[in-house]
Amino acid sequence: MRRLLGSLIALCAALAAFGSGLAPAHAAGPRPVVFVHGYTGSASNWVTAMSVFRAAGYSSDQLFAYEYNSYGDNTQNAAGLASYVNQVKSRTGASQVDIVNHSMGGLVSQYYLKVLNGNSNVAHLASIAGANHGTTFASACTIYATCRQMLPGSSFIRQITAGDETPGSTQYATWYSPCDGIIIPYTSTRLTGANNHYVACQTHIGFLADPLVLGAIAQFTKG
Repeated sequence: MRRLLGSLIALCAALAAFGSGLAPAHAAGPRPVVFVHGYTGSASNWVTAMSVFRAAGYSSDQLFAYEYNSYGDNTQNAAGLASYVNQVKSRTGASQVDIVNHSMGGLVSQYYLKVLNGNSNVAHLASIAGANHGTTFASACTIYATCRQMLPGSSFIRQITAGDETPGSTQYATWYSPCDGIIIPYTSTRLTGANNHYVACQTHIGFLADPLVLGAIAQFTKG
């Protein structure tokens, strides 16, 4: 009996040690990443980015692409992002996600983090050529609410830029370029309080296939 009791104690100790060894390994892994496309975009925009992220140590089940209605309303798109982030957290068991956005995805993300108080769910936000302060290019499609919201000085832009542009403990970074051609002025992407990265010459769509920029973002989100 004494030997049996000793064996049970040893087995319990071994199982506890095994279990405790699993927890830190899971916690140390990268958080899930939610990619948010731009105007008229889709999940297919992120094929190259996901490849770069996998090369940086992410697994496919940590990479997610949120799709929304480019011609609808960005307040609704942001609410959809909030729901999607909750789904990703539930599916992965993660307490937070990282967000990588492009173009109008910047508006969707900023509204979620700032107005819908989503910043507590987001550890890192990377904005690639985000229309964060609007773009005059949107004047070409003002038939749609999303484009009207994307115009510099719109009530939507004023709401997401008033006061603190980088709220909460989220770490923010942006990548912007004078060769963008769609975000006008190109400095619109910059966020006060963020780590803003100037890229010498990259086009708006070219950013989505730039392995150097995407690699830098993968390292940023893993930080």
